[in-house]
Amino acid sequence: MTQLHLTEEWDKIFPKSDKVTHRKVTFHNRYGITLAADLYTPANAEGKLPAIAVSGPFGAVKEQASGLYAQTMAERGFLTMAFDPSFTGESGGEPRYMASPDINTEDFQAAVDFLSVQENVDPDRIGIIGICGWGGLALNAAALDTRIKATVTSTMYDMSRVNANGYFDGENSEEQRFEKRKALNLQRTEEYKSGTYVRGGGVVDPLPEDAPFFVKDYHDYYKTSRGYHPRSLNSNEGWNITGCMSFLNMPILHYSNEIRSAVLMIHGEKAHSCYFSKDAFAHMVEGSSYGENKELMLLPDMVHTDLYDGGGKNAIPFDRMTEFFRKNLK
Repeated sequence: MTQLHLTEEWDKIFPKSDKVTHRKVTFHNRYGITLAADLYTPANAEGKLPAIAVSGPFGAVKEQASGLYAQTMAERGFLTMAFDPSFTGESGGEPRYMASPDINTEDFQAAVDFLSVQENVDPDRIGIIGICGWGGLALNAAALDTRIKATVTSTMYDMSRVNANGYFDGENSEEQRFEKRKALNLQRTEEYKSGTYVRGGGVVDPLPEDAPFFVKDYHDYYKTSRGYHPRSLNSNEGWNITGCMSFLNMPILHYSNEIRSAVLMIHGEKAHSCYFSKDAFAHMVEGSSYGENKELMLLPDMVHTDLYDGGGKNAIPFDRMTEFFRKNLK
């Protein structure tokens, strides 16, 4: 594995819990990329534990929402791991700040590989949590990996749909997709000439007065003391302009209605992104013989980033998630 240089001090945006033990770990995916993760274990735990791998939001790092989820679920008796996806955060992968529907799905599977061989983990009781864009990737992983026994998505984005169709499907035409492809491929040519990749910019800052609400919502999390982190793409210069290009042609939720394991999808009803979960859930259960263990949980009055950190409202339903995983990881 590639030797990573990991930060050892506690640099999360949330306080450290005295109910769990924490250590940095690394693991590799089948493309040879070394990933960095925070492993959280319930204090004084004994025997083989159920385990959960967590990642997201899309463009965030493990020091933000995924780490908060992982630490909180460890307080509730699960061994958990929050990891940085390939090409981001403290994880390896070159060039930096790229995304891939294949490699990022593989990242979840590689996390399951790692957890499956830990002495204190029961390999038959492994689940995953995907936040924001990593919710869609979690569903893709659950459709592919039969070792995943339970999946939670939180404030999910379908990254294929938003890249191909634009927000609220406002760019859903062959002509508009052609123009996107044309612009991105011209960008590829220029970057190949220069030997450098241009980043697209993270969350806009300073915030325009006429910015849409969801942009203000992101700014309030990523660009303020509430959620800013120096390694977070969304807090800084964002993905490479061509970094998410392959999502245009790869519908990651195509086989989600073949998922046999349990799935809990959580979304705020007031979130701009709520349509992603509603439509993905409808597709997942349509014509499926395995719909009885699927649930869509809509939270009244909650917006997208409320499920990143609770939004000051205790918005994240950790009690329901705990109940779900205890039932399905047994």
